[in-house]
Amino acid sequence: MLEMKRRFFLAGTAAILAAPAMTPAFAAAPTKGGTLRVSIDQAVSVIHPLLTRVNPEYLVSELLYSNLTRLKVDMSVEADLAESWTANAELTEWTFKLRSGVKFHDGSAFSADDVVATIKAILDPANASPGRNNIGPIASVSAVDPQTVSFKLSGPYADLPVALAYTNARIIPAAIATGDFKSLATKAVGTGPFMLKSYEPDRLIVVERNPAYYDPARPYLDRIEIRVFPDLSAEGSSLISGDTDIMSTVQPTEFLRLKDSDGVDTLRVASGQFCNINFGCDTAPFNDARVRRALALTVDRQAMVDFVTEGFGTPGNDTPLNPSYQFFKPVATREQNIAEAKKLLAEAGHPNGFEATLIASDRPSVRGQLAIAIREMAKEAGITINVQTMPHATYLDQVWKKGSFYVGFYNMQPTPDGIFKLLYTSDASWNETRWNNKAFDALVAEARGTTDKDKRTDLYTKAQALMNEEVPSIIPAFFDVLAAKRSWVQGFEAHPRASVFRLDYVSLTDKAPKRG
Repeated sequence: MLEMKRRFFLAGTAAILAAPAMTPAFAAAPTKGGTLRVSIDQAVSVIHPLLTRVNPEYLVSELLYSNLTRLKVDMSVEADLAESWTANAELTEWTFKLRSGVKFHDGSAFSADDVVATIKAILDPANASPGRNNIGPIASVSAVDPQTVSFKLSGPYADLPVALAYTNARIIPAAIATGDFKSLATKAVGTGPFMLKSYEPDRLIVVERNPAYYDPARPYLDRIEIRVFPDLSAEGSSLISGDTDIMSTVQPTEFLRLKDSDGVDTLRVASGQFCNINFGCDTAPFNDARVRRALALTVDRQAMVDFVTEGFGTPGNDTPLNPSYQFFKPVATREQNIAEAKKLLAEAGHPNGFEATLIASDRPSVRGQLAIAIREMAKEAGITINVQTMPHATYLDQVWKKGSFYVGFYNMQPTPDGIFKLLYTSDASWNETRWNNKAFDALVAEARGTTDKDKRTDLYTKAQALMNEEVPSIIPAFFDVLAAKRSWVQGFEAHPRASVFRLDYVSLTDKAPKRG
């Protein structure tokens, strides 16, 4: 029975129940050529593929590099540099067969040695890669031969093929992984569909087709220009005028303006993307779960959907899972209850409430909207919240992973294990809350070692219940992923993961402007 389940699992690893945007059946066959202009709303400060942190950086690294696997729009996994993979019955040893004849942009040959060196670099704490705790419990990785890689795990792990599609698991040359690791801060040596032509982090990044890409049919485009627009209204106006072709991320207010514009197609897909209020669970007053729960009880969830997502989302319940995830089962919904919030505060030694400063980055702007909404809702329980907004670069440098009361923003991950290990387990890559709940850790660890759907659902439901009770962060709402494109763009779809773009599948029709 285990072997049968294993084969079934490997045939369609971790297909997530998300509703993908649909490509019209009548779309013309893609043609090669042309320059695509993509707008983004913040600087691409990091292009090192093992160190990227935000969506514009993920977009650029995806163009320049390849993973062993990649995610399709329906959240299922497909081959990239790996052609196939198998596991033993215990799910503790995995073997990946690699494509042959692949070359890096500098002309050097790709082999298993590059995979081994890259994985070891990701796992090396000195490199501080966000992928370290998100590519699976890898105990060792070795090259069986030039086209075969063996992974030995410290415990059973069903999601390894999905985990290796992680945004920070792009493969780099072994010579760089073991040598001048930092050199990729300003140059790109990948196997991806495009090659770096120029890099101005705050203004413009240009890539051109990789003529040696492993799939001779792709990419279709000759060139992509990624343009930075700090002003969101100007970004939308650029799409409406036809100066840009794709707006990779669209805020709800801009979405409504674009929806009524001739020649613009708006794209929307349900997702597990969310903003949250992160608590430093090791810092007073948030080291008391009663305080955290009290603040959560002041939140009107539907009002948050209406105000923060502007109707483009669904209510949250202080856990990062929702129906977009496989293995999801809801726990009891938390309703606003001011009287209970006041009671909890009094029990925690704050009968008259307390005062705290909540920090929000200015990107995306919904962080500030969420902070203001929380401030207003908390007043009735006697909690005074001072909202401080700062530039995103300053936030990343001074607050992210350091603060004790701030607004976070996170993409949907491919699996429940992925989001839990990114943010909430004691060894999470971004353990912002410092919740460090051992019972929660044990549930996540047990769930990652089974392919039994009912068992995993039960374990993740228990993990959610713990989070809902302890409230390491408030998750009041989930966002739909919104994007937009000109009608002359084919093959681009909004991805529920929000950090996956698949621009190598994009082409332009003959209606697109001709650019030199």
